[in-house]
Amino acid sequence: MLKIDAAELPPPLAVGSSSELAVGQAVLAIGNPFGLDYTLTAGVVSAVGREVRGAGGRPIKGCVQTDAAINPGNSGGPLLDSRGRLVGVNTAIYSPLAAQGLGGNIGIGFAIPVDTVRRVVGQLIRHGRVVRPTLGVEVAEDAITRRVAQSLSRSLDGALVVEVLVNGPAEAAGLRPTERGRTGELLLGDLIVSVDGAPVRQVEDLLSAVEVRQVGEAVTLRVLRGCDPQREETLKVRLGSAR
Repeated sequence: MLKIDAAELPPPLAVGSSSELAVGQAVLAIGNPFGLDYTLTAGVVSAVGREVRGAGGRPIKGCVQTDAAINPGNSGGPLLDSRGRLVGVNTAIYSPLAAQGLGGNIGIGFAIPVDTVRRVVGQLIRHGRVVRPTLGVEVAEDAITRRVAQSLSRSLDGALVVEVLVNGPAEAAGLRPTERGRTGELLLGDLIVSVDGAPVRQVEDLLSAVEVRQVGEAVTLRVLRGCDPQREETLKVRLGSAR
């Protein structure tokens, strides 16, 4: 992050929403590949929700995959939609020949989604570092929840719990994960639909609601047991610290 003191600056980029990106949607990448300033490449969204291993070995979840040419020097540059809105920050490429010094674009590049960027930047501004409180759950990606909703022929607006971490805050509060039954049938877990009264319609709503709070703070969740609107319950969870 840079803080710039200047009398005049160009207007900032409009910020879009990466949760609304669709496969096949046109995107543009801007950067300085191999030192070539002001380079623009075009492509499409190839996939969403990819997990990419970062430089430190930790996974970066939810990345946008694109075939817009991204090469060394593009990292940190914007990924834009066709309306010029920021939808991601270019971060990595898949390059199987990198070990031989032949790394370069082969049509598989990745960008950190702008929803994640916006959330992290907000924390850096407020705290000077990234503070990660956690509920102690894993939730399904929005695309998966939509597919489950289609199979049920009804909407599922919320974050579907797929795993409850052992000895975590959610387990202590009684949240239930999605599981497989004895015959392989899918037993849906809790659907989180609000945090402290703020609606949760997608995963980003849940992450944003949790990460602006403090470790040790208690939050009130409204959940639908088994994703059943007739089985609504309210649970209080004391946030833990993500490692």
